[in-house]
Amino acid sequence: MTAPEPVSLDQLIDDCADIPGALVQLAAPLPAPRTAAPWRVDEACVAQVSGLDDY
Repeated sequence: MTAPEPVSLDQLIDDCADIPGALVQLAAPLPAPRTAAPWRVDEACVAQVSGLDDY
């Protein structure tokens, strides 16, 4: 038997609530958050958007 795809957020939440606890416990734990690398913008990136202010 297959279940229809949820068409609303409420249906999706209801579907997830129906997942048996034994299956939920099998999921691997989430890894610890990591520190994001700082953003760097080089000349090539700047060149891609040059002239957009005029557009």
